Amino acid sequence: MLVLLIIFMVAAPLSTVDGAVELPVSTAKPQPRPDKPLFLTVKADLSLAVGEEAVPRTQVGDALDRATNTDRLKRVFLRADKTVELMRVMNLLRAAGYLKVALVGLEGAELQSPPDAATGAANSVTPATQPPAQPATP
Repeated sequence: MLVLLIIFMVAAPLSTVDGAVELPVSTAKPQPRPDKPLFLTVKADLSLAVGEEAVPRTQVGDALDRATNTDRLKRVFLRADKTVELMRVMNLLRAAGYLKVALVGLEGAELQSPPDAATGAANSVTPATQPPAQPATP
């Protein structure tokens, strides 16, 4: 019995091979951006805004209904501060009946550079030089 235990203890780490995976390239064409996208913005302090209108968390569904004329098939572009946990906001949207949600992010990894080793400060790009956020559709 002890021999089997030792064999499994030696063989188990060997079964988890950490190999390089070459992922396929996407051939999907980017979705056209709507003329007037509907943005739901979540700030770092968890305050919400539909378009430019600040909205209490309990009124998100009503504000989305006003903005879409109760067209729940309209895609909602969700943009949030990077410190926000998005699942709670996604659950709010689902509870309001909005299931078409697109996440918005900044394009290009060069926008987020690691902190400077000498000062410890982040080498971030100033907002004036950042490109506008583009909706990322699934």
